[in-house]
Amino acid sequence: MHSYPGMVALVTVSHQGEDNIMAAGWHSYISYEPPIYGVAIGRERHTYGLVKAAGEFAINFVPARFAEFIQQSGVYSGSEENKFEIGKMEFERGKTTNAPILKEAYVAYECKTIDVNSYGDHDWFAADITTFYKDEELFDENGLPDFGKLAIPLYLGRSLYAVMGENTKVEDCTVKKKK
Repeated sequence: MHSYPGMVALVTVSHQGEDNIMAAGWHSYISYEPPIYGVAIGRERHTYGLVKAAGEFAINFVPARFAEFIQQSGVYSGSEENKFEIGKMEFERGKTTNAPILKEAYVAYECKTIDVNSYGDHDWFAADITTFYKDEELFDENGLPDFGKLAIPLYLGRSLYAVMGENTKVEDCTVKKKK
């Protein structure tokens, strides 16, 4: 597992009155137009059955101060614990889905599943992004995070996180093509 450090997405879902949340390290944009996002979920996870049955979910990204909550969301099972209560995490219902949208998320996507494929011990859920949320105050005019206002947690593995924050060095590596 040499793809870390990386951002962890918090996958939220609601099905038949049950709300759940799960930390997912394997997720990605798939398409810009139309906007499609994907996430890998292990078939043994409680969230797996909920997402498969609901046909919709949300992807949430929270600031570094919630790293412990991110970790708890990946360790505890929603079949045994209410992870929202444990982390004192509040949410609102989505606009186009019934998925919980975390109030503390600086970015969130509501997603409707369009395809599911099995790869090894995980299934990859590809979904149309139906609504996008972004806390504009935490980003600069170029759309990049303002690290003076937003600290982003990066998962290193083994319950460890690095923080991209006000001391993060950003380098412009623009390449000019030869004519």
